[in-house]
Amino acid sequence: MQLLAKLKWNAPALFIQELVNNPRQIGAILPSSRNLAVAMAKWLPHDPHAYALELGPGTGAVTQAMIERGLREDRLIAIERSPKMADHLRVRFPRAIVITGDAFQLDELLKRHVPQANQVSTVISSLPLMNFPAHIAHDLARKIRAVLPVGGKLVQYTYRVGRTPKAAAHFDFVATDVIWLNFPPARVSVFQK
Repeated sequence: MQLLAKLKWNAPALFIQELVNNPRQIGAILPSSRNLAVAMAKWLPHDPHAYALELGPGTGAVTQAMIERGLREDRLIAIERSPKMADHLRVRFPRAIVITGDAFQLDELLKRHVPQANQVSTVISSLPLMNFPAHIAHDLARKIRAVLPVGGKLVQYTYRVGRTPKAAAHFDFVATDVIWLNFPPARVSVFQK
């Protein structure tokens, strides 16, 4: 319990350190708010056996909301590029599968680390896709589509509330909502295969 309290205290410091050291990798100026995290987690299915894939979990704000929503920790697969943040997540969520790597290589990472990845029902993405060239974002969207079953969902947020996420062309649109009580405000968009 004392370790978890220390981790929560260190999460903001870790976030700031990674933001300063790798500003292009961190797509936010602050960790996701509780409001944003809950808005993303609400799209998880109620199937206790389904896996969820989280891309760019950072220090775990959305991850925590997913667990609180009912996702079994052992059904969480997280891909985090920052080794420090990945280590933080492994301590905070010890039963989750945390992969240190580039989410843009998710197909290779899943084959290597998670043979059961064909059971992923939802992808929750905190990646700053608007920061990347369109061809890179579209390539990632195709990879996400490949791991989802028919009916599987992609939940993506962006701080550019007036723009449609680049992944939209590869999925059917389900819903969108602007989370005003986040700094800065964010748009959560939900797509389905």
